[in-house]
Amino acid sequence: MNFAFVSGSVALDLVGTVQSRRDDPLDLLTTSADLSEWTASSGVLDEPAAATGADLAAAVHLREAVYRLMLASADHAPYPAEDCATVNRAADPNPVRTELRPDGTVRHQGTVDAVLSTVARDAIQLLTETPELVKECAAPRCTRLYVDRSHRGSRRWCDMTRCGNRAKAAQYRSRHA
Repeated sequence: MNFAFVSGSVALDLVGTVQSRRDDPLDLLTTSADLSEWTASSGVLDEPAAATGADLAAAVHLREAVYRLMLASADHAPYPAEDCATVNRAADPNPVRTELRPDGTVRHQGTVDAVLSTVARDAIQLLTETPELVKECAAPRCTRLYVDRSHRGSRRWCDMTRCGNRAKAAQYRSRHA
């Protein structure tokens, strides 16, 4: 699967599993195997968690609730109560277990519920501590949300190697046409 982890937040990286939301949405989480792969590819777990169809439904439900909450935050609108309840339910179980080893490495382990709890807690932290840092990519077709931690808060693209390069190349072509 072609997951991208450029958002600066595991919650926003989960939201980013739907690409081009406005034009031609492409959902990268369509099977439980996709979710299993995402749990490890995201770095939340060291090894993929075994996901079920119910886990996939819960992850997609959480993903969409987080997306709507982030949009409400950007619009300075009240948070939808149903979406708050979804995120709070997901945050309730214990998050991923993190263990420091004597060799200085860290081990991350847990179930899909633990992964979703970690994601939900990350979303809550973003919404309550730094909501002003969440932005949407300026590329016309990209709908990825990201955390702008740049020095001046002027980051425009979710990822310079993808959307940023495309935008700069298009600007160059239009100037030299």
